[in-house]
Amino acid sequence: MKTWKIVGINFDHMHMGDLLRKVSEHPNAEISAICDEDPARMQAAIANFSIPADRVFTDYRRCLDTIKPDIVILCAATATHGEWVEKVAPYGVHILVEKPFAATLAEADIMIAAMQKTGKTMIVNWPLAWYPPHLTAKRLIDEGVIGTVMEVHYYDGNRGPLHHVADKIEVSAEEVARRKNEAWWYKKAAGGGSMLDYLGYGVTLGTWYHNGDKPIEVTAVVDEPFGLEVDEHSITVARYAKGLSKYETRWGAFTDPWTHQPQPKCGFVIVGTDGTIASYDYESTIRVQTRAVPEGYVLPVDEIRAPMQDPIQNLIHHLTTGAAIHGPLSVATCRIGQQIVETAALSAKTKQTQKLVP
Repeated sequence: MKTWKIVGINFDHMHMGDLLRKVSEHPNAEISAICDEDPARMQAAIANFSIPADRVFTDYRRCLDTIKPDIVILCAATATHGEWVEKVAPYGVHILVEKPFAATLAEADIMIAAMQKTGKTMIVNWPLAWYPPHLTAKRLIDEGVIGTVMEVHYYDGNRGPLHHVADKIEVSAEEVARRKNEAWWYKKAAGGGSMLDYLGYGVTLGTWYHNGDKPIEVTAVVDEPFGLEVDEHSITVARYAKGLSKYETRWGAFTDPWTHQPQPKCGFVIVGTDGTIASYDYESTIRVQTRAVPEGYVLPVDEIRAPMQDPIQNLIHHLTTGAAIHGPLSVATCRIGQQIVETAALSAKTKQTQKLVP
């Protein structure tokens, strides 16, 4: 079996550490190199994965020319996704972009066009897409258990992006306060804010649950925290031909869902013509109602096996066998999600309902 050479470039997003761990765990992949302009941001990865000095770079061009990888993981700040894909795509590599897709729809289309020129694969990773409850919910939807999906209700977030680093390691309150005004997460020009961080999750998986249906129009509201450039709370209502769906994002949840589920609980409630499903992040069961059992019942989540456990498995499986990419990571689904995000941002800015942008 081929060993896939994978390089991690740009450590803006703390998920780089999580993705490199998935590479290290894959039997047919290797961390061939890492690269960031700031050596300090790579120190944890160097220590965690015993990366030798000659595999650590600060110039992406030298990294790519030297290593000639098969796959590049990009964890850049949201507003620079288009820039980084345009930089890396000409090297003829497959690219995994850590969520969200982009800061704007135009930027997403730049990324798509750059990859089309190479004939290589690009995926956008949404960590929620691998959670067993959400995969189980989709299986039940596809099996017709709740009929046609009419509504998707989504609430998700955490205490805030500075409260943890890779592997969900917690950061002190003092460190959070020190970094809040300097971190890119809180810079509007860098694509910061809870809406751009978390809305893409909800509307991309929501599009997957809606079987590709697009809304007609979108209404969104964001908070305006004193002293901050970006939102920490957003609510988006999408009107489809068949009804309304609601997508809510929150930095400042009472607890982090991977430690203790906050209230409201993080995850999805999906309403169909013949039933409902409650699918919450990190939980070991989901709850279902049907016309035959209106009082509802609880099901254990599916046991998820390779290649459906993480994006590295799934991308390598796709490249090896030609199997389809996991739905929420596909460019087609992600672009619909980006249309909704773009329209929501416009609605929040104008404080008016907006038709879905094309």
